[in-house]
Amino acid sequence: MIRDLGTQAYEALRHNKRRSLLTMLGMAWGIATVVLLLAYGSGFERGLWAAFRSFGTNLVFVFPGRTSLQAGGTKAGSEVKLTINDLDYIRNEVPLLKRISPEVAKQNSNVSYGTRSGLYAVSGVYANYPRMRKMEFAEGTSFSEADDFTHTRVAFIGADIKKKLFSGQNAIGESLRVDGISYQIVGVLKHVINNSDDNLNTHIYVPYSAMSDLTDTYHLSAIVMEYEGDHAKVVKAIRDSMAFHHNFNPKDDRAVFVFDVFADLADLNVITTGIKILLGFIGLLTLGIGGVGLMNIMLVSVTQRTREIGVEKALGAHRWHILFQFLAEALVITALGGLLGVVLAYFVSWSVGSLTLWSAFEENASEGDIHLLIDGGTLLWSTAILSFVGIVSGMLPAIKAARLDPIEALRYE
Repeated sequence: MIRDLGTQAYEALRHNKRRSLLTMLGMAWGIATVVLLLAYGSGFERGLWAAFRSFGTNLVFVFPGRTSLQAGGTKAGSEVKLTINDLDYIRNEVPLLKRISPEVAKQNSNVSYGTRSGLYAVSGVYANYPRMRKMEFAEGTSFSEADDFTHTRVAFIGADIKKKLFSGQNAIGESLRVDGISYQIVGVLKHVINNSDDNLNTHIYVPYSAMSDLTDTYHLSAIVMEYEGDHAKVVKAIRDSMAFHHNFNPKDDRAVFVFDVFADLADLNVITTGIKILLGFIGLLTLGIGGVGLMNIMLVSVTQRTREIGVEKALGAHRWHILFQFLAEALVITALGGLLGVVLAYFVSWSVGSLTLWSAFEENASEGDIHLLIDGGTLLWSTAILSFVGIVSGMLPAIKAARLDPIEALRYE
């Protein structure tokens, strides 16, 4: 019986080819819109994550500040300075730490190679710093852990510095002069998208011990830590440790500034998820227009085939048989329209390629643009939305057909 009803549904679609085709096109347009909007949302999320990737993930940055709350005998407004001793305090008192590095930064250092020169930022760090910040090298590598304590004058540089000072020439093994002091280049970083004042592309990194040739390294610009586990517990332990040793109130957020990368990325994830939900809802409304068209066509079909329904019921067809017959017609139109819509979406995404995002603000930032890549998750959500709209649109006409009185249906002209 089910096979016969399915055959009848197929024959009904063939009998009204033009109407069925136009309805399929409406569904195809709707599902193509859904797929492209969801792909845009995913591409937008990937573009933003590409810009924040240089911060790493489980990282905490601690910067010096000034107290705003009085603690004990220390008045508010006292300056809090970080020193190399704070690394030992944090190592001993903060749990779940994997790596830690000091950072001493000097802005606008005069950097030269041959006849070319420029003003760039220089930082003294430990050898594990690039590993914590997920830095990738286009050439060479970072300096070694032995260089952290042996005052070796080596450095790795950002991609823009290599481009401007070396102009395509080999940089590995060459020596830069930083404020008149020579540092041998051991690595060149890959170009990254810059989304903050800390532009890795125009930065030079040297061993912390060798940074003392350029500036005072007793007071630190920052302490960088990589951890595992609960980020909130780590941040609280850091604040408690710094508050105890620098004599400020642990609740004073301005005494030291703690930048919790994980918390910021979690906020970013909420924003991007909200955008994707909004785009999916807009797509659902667009597909709903196609669903209304499908519902309207199926209601017309029920009206036109009233006598046919009466005959089927007179011959013993149950309500669920009629329900299945008309619902099957609606779902076949939905499925074929959905397949056509996905093909259309793939064609559009292939034609468009990518939409400008970060490339509008800086060079060599195509990685941060919006690439309309249709992945499995996008197809899964699109299929779920399509199925929902198809079932809802087909169910009302099918229920109306199933509830027809057979005697009244046979009398229908």
